[in-house]
Amino acid sequence: MASSPTPIAAFIAPVTPLQQNCTVVWCLKTLKAAVIDPGGEVDKVLVEVARRGLTVEKIWITHGHLDHAGGAAEMAEKTGAPIEGPHPADQFWIDGIPQQGQMYGIPGLRSFTPDRWLDEGDTLQVGETRWEVYHTPGHTPGHLIFFNREARFAQVGDVLFQGSIGRTDFPQSDHEALLTSVQTKLWPLGDDVAFVPGHGPGSTFGRERQTNPFVSDQALANRAR
Repeated sequence: MASSPTPIAAFIAPVTPLQQNCTVVWCLKTLKAAVIDPGGEVDKVLVEVARRGLTVEKIWITHGHLDHAGGAAEMAEKTGAPIEGPHPADQFWIDGIPQQGQMYGIPGLRSFTPDRWLDEGDTLQVGETRWEVYHTPGHTPGHLIFFNREARFAQVGDVLFQGSIGRTDFPQSDHEALLTSVQTKLWPLGDDVAFVPGHGPGSTFGRERQTNPFVSDQALANRAR
């Protein structure tokens, strides 16, 4: 008999003046949690973690921008959890986090070295849940998304938003690469997949394929003509 899937749960804590969706996902069987993209306001996130009786086991980073990674070092110090991700191509963004923080008026953000760099095809574990890693360059060269196949759930950072896509006017951004990442990495996972983006409300891949003005099936078909 096939084993039943281990259920997951999640909550979102918008952090920093940029209102980035720090997402905490956890295994309902073990109450072990992963904090995805702790960009700042670490204590606020940890208060909610404690209120729910969770234990932070991992810290996962989608990409190296300050609002996603600026609180990772502090989160690791306060929880003892290892930092996993992003892809090594975002090293230069992580190195620049203190300077980014000064530019945006957000003090105290620090650079770090992940305990584990990640790449396409890697897998992650939190509690008894398993997550797949996909390399999705475009917004940044080392951007990743995290996907739980059993729960049909993804955290996609700044690749895709409800009704929009990530900016590509940063150093080493690539608009065509971003469109390719969405079309070849996200869409094949399935229209039923619900996702949390780096900012704003969530959606499903199917809804965005129908309605997103940048990456809907119709929009991509028009670009190919």
